[in-house]
Amino acid sequence: MGEKNSVPAIRFVGFTDDWERRGLSEIADKVTEKNVGLQFVETFTNSAEFGIISQRDFFDHDIAKLDSLGGYYIVRAEDFVYNPRISTSAPVGPINRNKLGRTGVMSPLYTVFRPHDIDTTYLEHFFKCGYWHSFMNFNGDTGARSDRFSIKDEVFFQMPIPMPQIEEQRKIGEYLTYLDYLITLHQRKYSRVCNIKKSMFERMFPREGATVPEIRFAGFMDAWEQRKLPELLKNGSSAMKIGPFGSALRKEVFVEEGVKVYAQENVFTGDFSIGDYYITEEKYRELQSCELYPGDLVISMMGTIGCCAIFPKTARKGIMNSHLLRLQFNNKVIPEYIMFLLKDSDLIRAQIERLSVGSIMSGLSSSIVKKLIFSVPKIEEQKKIVDYLKLIDHLITLHQRELERLQNIKKACLEKMFV
Repeated sequence: MGEKNSVPAIRFVGFTDDWERRGLSEIADKVTEKNVGLQFVETFTNSAEFGIISQRDFFDHDIAKLDSLGGYYIVRAEDFVYNPRISTSAPVGPINRNKLGRTGVMSPLYTVFRPHDIDTTYLEHFFKCGYWHSFMNFNGDTGARSDRFSIKDEVFFQMPIPMPQIEEQRKIGEYLTYLDYLITLHQRKYSRVCNIKKSMFERMFPREGATVPEIRFAGFMDAWEQRKLPELLKNGSSAMKIGPFGSALRKEVFVEEGVKVYAQENVFTGDFSIGDYYITEEKYRELQSCELYPGDLVISMMGTIGCCAIFPKTARKGIMNSHLLRLQFNNKVIPEYIMFLLKDSDLIRAQIERLSVGSIMSGLSSSIVKKLIFSVPKIEEQKKIVDYLKLIDHLITLHQRELERLQNIKKACLEKMFV
């Protein structure tokens, strides 16, 4: 094939030559070597998520029967494998490189090929971008089974592969591999901090039936108290308030500007600046008992259990809608302390599940929330716990943002470093 093509949107300094396109058959040979005599018994599988992996590691046991392995293809280190099984992450099936450093066998349902005259790391990253998908979609289809892509071998090996000079291939491969390393590093850091939070949460609060936690901050010795929620609220249960029902806030009462109406999206995101529903001052005076104040704990009554947020000082005046429950606490508890328990405590979640048995609602109800029992230390110990959990959440957010930033860089590079 060897035809000239345009250059990518971004490339490394010093490279100016046009790229070529070559058919896959020009830079790779199809592997048809069968496992005669059972030379190898380790069976590989090709996963869209994990790449080429031992079948035993992927499924926790061997799927293929030993007496059938003679008809399997031999897959050596650096060989590439196409799996026709499609998924959301691999809409035409994944192509992965054998980076296990050893030889195994794969079912003849897979297409195995061995590259030459091309940098294999570069080729591996090319198959992570979506450029080759259009060729597959134009020349193949999903076949008789909706979960498998169908394309003839002779057509598959006509797939055009963009080919810069070998040095540029290596630069691209090295850079994208380094990005993968950074992504993996920050994924591990993120997972580690999440695991620390989970572990600490299990040990920083008393287990069921206990009056003190397994670990606690120095200087605190008092037993914790078991408190029903109304005991922690201003004026008891009257401090619990659900927003006005939908019939009281029909679309015709909304105006373009006025007093803000807060909804579930504000609680889900923790951002009380979003949303564009408003009511008039006159309507607000009718519904003023549903107003939110700084420090109020706002709970979503629908969807994910434990979804809640603290109403901030910076938020504008407003009321809540019928899917939100407001809690206003007395001086025995810090709102953030209860928020962390509702969001992350397995014990609180277990209480909610027990209290929800037989309920036809898909979310929470004020009657369920009212019956919850919380383990409560003195205010000073609550503050220490809240400050620590805020720090952990801050670290989780930092690692999550850095991970997302690197993933976006990788996505942009895959879109712009190939043609």
